[in-house]
Amino acid sequence: MDWKSVGNWISDTLVKVDDFVWGPVMLVLLVGTGIFLTIRLKFRPWRNLGFAIKSTLSKEARTTKRGEGDVSPFSALTTALAATIGTGNIVGVATAMVSGGPGALVWMWISACFGLTSKFSECMLAIKYREVNEKGEMSGGPMYTMKKGFKNKKIGAFLGMLFAVFAVIASFGIGNMTQANSISESLKSTFNFDEKIVGVVLTVLALVIIVGGIKTISKVSSVVVPLMAIFYIIAGLIVVVMNIQNLPSGIVMIFKMAFSSQAVAGGGAGVITAGVMNAMRYGVARGVFSNEAGMGSAAITASAATTDDPVRQGYINMTGTFWDTIVVCTITGLCIASSGVLGTVGDDGKLVQGAALTILAFKSALGEVGAILVTIGIALFAFSTILGWEYHGEKAFEYIFGTHKYNMAYRIIFSLVVFVGATTTLQVVWNFSDIANALMAIPNLICLLVMSKVIAKEVERFQPILDKEKKAAKKKK
Repeated sequence: MDWKSVGNWISDTLVKVDDFVWGPVMLVLLVGTGIFLTIRLKFRPWRNLGFAIKSTLSKEARTTKRGEGDVSPFSALTTALAATIGTGNIVGVATAMVSGGPGALVWMWISACFGLTSKFSECMLAIKYREVNEKGEMSGGPMYTMKKGFKNKKIGAFLGMLFAVFAVIASFGIGNMTQANSISESLKSTFNFDEKIVGVVLTVLALVIIVGGIKTISKVSSVVVPLMAIFYIIAGLIVVVMNIQNLPSGIVMIFKMAFSSQAVAGGGAGVITAGVMNAMRYGVARGVFSNEAGMGSAAITASAATTDDPVRQGYINMTGTFWDTIVVCTITGLCIASSGVLGTVGDDGKLVQGAALTILAFKSALGEVGAILVTIGIALFAFSTILGWEYHGEKAFEYIFGTHKYNMAYRIIFSLVVFVGATTTLQVVWNFSDIANALMAIPNLICLLVMSKVIAKEVERFQPILDKEKKAAKKKK
């Protein structure tokens, strides 16, 4: 038997399956569910976004006084954000703007608007149906929602198990190895750091933080996530301001190419031609990949929050999609659009994309310092993703075995796999985990549609409480 041919066949098959599961059907299902829920909830998540953002930034969100849970509402959000604010915000946006044209950014925004409702719904349900494990910790997520919320318990248990299995697989690939590899590659290209040394450092850091469980992960995330986001936003705004003369034309190009049947963009070195379907496809795909709305992963972390009402925390957690896509991804997109680097052709004769394009955009205003800032951004974003995804995978792992007793073994193995990711490129593993990441969404979206009546009922129940709190806040002013 020719093992090389078998290996190539497996690799090619996985690529085809990956392209299919992340294709138009999945994207329509993801966005379509968000649209359906937004209409069914009478646009409440949109109308209450201001309240949600204020709640997130309030002092009370940093305490554990209101209700029951393992960590503060803010810590639950930042841990979920740690998993979503990753390489997709730097690499994914740049790739979308090359493959789908700059108009892809508009479709990222549109998908994020409906993603707010999906994120709210899955997080709210996760808190409503969460359980307390033998250790006294909260355990929740789509798998528990399906098991406890479905009228047909057998279907609920089956879909819950499917979600948990796919989540564990995805945690090792998309949530671990891919991120570790992005860190080691970026540090090697910018600073010429040895991949093995980077791998050892990352593994030790991961072990120290992850072994402490959700409380340690959330403590680190609640400090690192806001700091890294602010650091990247400020650096990005400096780039935009220094290229301010190109910003108006860049914004016009973004909106023109989002809805034009066939439009052209690019700098002096190359040209990007893309139609509205391409812009939509890549914008929605990269947007969903970045903020994970509808995937169900953020709901696992949300269930650890201390709260007196599942709807309240649902609103707080849905802001993750706002911060991730509307804020951080927009900064990357505006840097690229205003710098004039879109359409640049590399030495290999191909269009520059991914991290290299974002680095070029930052370099246009900040020189070599720009490359260093993007590299640091990738390292911080990717490492925080490793931390956030460990918790997602751990809770899915706990659900599969029905006990928390093996969680420590999972934590140690997960931390050691970081070294493998940092030192090797295993494309087959990445494709397989990417497929698992997409397949997580299917049972979760079925769950959201089946439970839509419950979601709507909970939202309407909480609205008078929310209105009362809004009035009280106005009187204080």
